[in-house]
Amino acid sequence: MSEIDVRSAITQAHQEEWARVVAALCKRFGDLDIAEEAAAEAFATAVERWPADGVPPNPGGWLTTTANRKAIDRIRREHNRVDKQKEAQMLYDDEQPEPPDAIDDERLRLIFTCCHPALALETRVALTLRMVGGLTVPEIARAFLVQETTMGQRITRAKGKIKAARIPYRVPSKQDLPGRVSGVLAVLFLVFNEGYLATGPDTDPVRHDLTAEAIRLTRLIRALLPDDGEVAGLLALMLLTEARRTARVSASGELVALGEQDRGAWDAALVAEGHRLVRERLAAGVAPGRYQILAAINAVHTSARDVRDTDWSQIVALYDQLVRIDPSPIVALNRAVAVAELDGPEVALATVDRLDDKLAGYHAYHATRADLLRRLGRGQESRSAYDRAIALAGNTAETAYLTRRRDQLG
Repeated sequence: MSEIDVRSAITQAHQEEWARVVAALCKRFGDLDIAEEAAAEAFATAVERWPADGVPPNPGGWLTTTANRKAIDRIRREHNRVDKQKEAQMLYDDEQPEPPDAIDDERLRLIFTCCHPALALETRVALTLRMVGGLTVPEIARAFLVQETTMGQRITRAKGKIKAARIPYRVPSKQDLPGRVSGVLAVLFLVFNEGYLATGPDTDPVRHDLTAEAIRLTRLIRALLPDDGEVAGLLALMLLTEARRTARVSASGELVALGEQDRGAWDAALVAEGHRLVRERLAAGVAPGRYQILAAINAVHTSARDVRDTDWSQIVALYDQLVRIDPSPIVALNRAVAVAELDGPEVALATVDRLDDKLAGYHAYHATRADLLRRLGRGQESRSAYDRAIALAGNTAETAYLTRRRDQLG
């Protein structure tokens, strides 16, 4: 096997096995720090040994075994004899029993641990992206639009709080789930978004491993809470977005905008399932939450056979509904994109310009401005906005798309 093949195998193992390795270590050792560091050491060992020894037949098993040894070595180094005995007892004693109605999935346990309400919501998301998604601190910092040092400190404090508070590593009981699920959904939404438009400069522009994992875990939560509208809404949103994945990046590695995508390449089964979930929630007659509205917006987009058939008035009406429950600047920005199709780019630009102080560090804000200015014939201003968007964008496919659009201005 060539060096390139080995590197590819290691990358694939990291994408597919990181969460499993960390979850297995958390289950055994009950410590996120030990789990994360031992997993990282195991992957570092793979980088050293696999080129010479070859890729093992079961990479996940090899990594888990190696990580377990690394964790035990660390415990032995850091603790005195009495503490060693306590740690040994911890390692081999029977586990705390799960609630009788809990789903037996180690990664789901890990998510609920990372999403405990004792932690701030942004901290839960960041910790889960690191521990479950395997994203690096710089990647997570870009997702949150904060400095790397700030994000690193946030994750470190979160792990320390889990340890100090003895937060259990398990899925909550059925009666506790409704109060815990909103934080988990926020986490899964961020994990999915990072996979669908990956921010890492050295990663694929679309990370199917993350989108697939987010969908898998959302399905598990829906099995736990089949009547929860927001769980169904998030699943529908993910499915309708994932259905367009193969059409989103061109053969040359450039992002393909929604209006330019080959709709025949969309996954018809995922679209049908997403539409069915949206219809079920509409039939329930209950006021929709954020994810249900976003799913409905995507259902309108995916119902149109051609971009010219898109019902923009319905999309704007849905955004108006969303703004009432989520008046964030990003929602306002997305609404403005729809308004541009309904009322023209000049009306939309007036809204977008009012968001400058809130979204100046967000690449999509500048990309939206650039497109609106281009449509208004203000080429020099559009070029400047594209330059800013390109400087801030972390996704390689999106950067290629923005660069081409800028260069077309002449």
